[in-house]
Amino acid sequence: MSSERGKETAELGSSRSPSDQQPVAPSRYESQKRRDWNTFGHYLRNQRPPVPLSQCNCNHVLEFLRYLDQFGKTKVHLQGCVFYGQPEPPAPCTCPLRQAWGSLDALIGRLRAAYEENGGSPETNPFASGAIRVYLREVRECQAKARGIPYKKKKKATSAQGKGGDGSSSTMHFQG
Repeated sequence: MSSERGKETAELGSSRSPSDQQPVAPSRYESQKRRDWNTFGHYLRNQRPPVPLSQCNCNHVLEFLRYLDQFGKTKVHLQGCVFYGQPEPPAPCTCPLRQAWGSLDALIGRLRAAYEENGGSPETNPFASGAIRVYLREVRECQAKARGIPYKKKKKATSAQGKGGDGSSSTMHFQG
């Protein structure tokens, strides 16, 4: 009798309406992740000599991030610039446009996920390398200094924070 139930369940599971089988449009994040992955693959293929994904390491990722700077839209003042350290400079200057730290950080997150989704192992993920984290930290600090905005480490939330006190905590608390 249990084999009859198995057949019924299998038949019920396969009797979906055509509307159930239509592909669901990928989310904005998934679309961007696929675009980023394809762009990185294109970058590797255009290297001389071309770099197979299996040979890709953190140095290739760092070169890719530096390559992307030429398409950036964020003005990063150089130390010799009269506007260095000013959040809102009063006039234009010749300092370079770069990729914003937040954009690079988000890109690395998407590529890190895409690498593993495309068969790479977490242990060999070049996007998860310590060198990448160091590079991103340096970019963040450099851009913050150039704009005169210090980045401070956020204090880790503890159960004592947010329950009264003087409200001087540097972390955000969300009420649900």
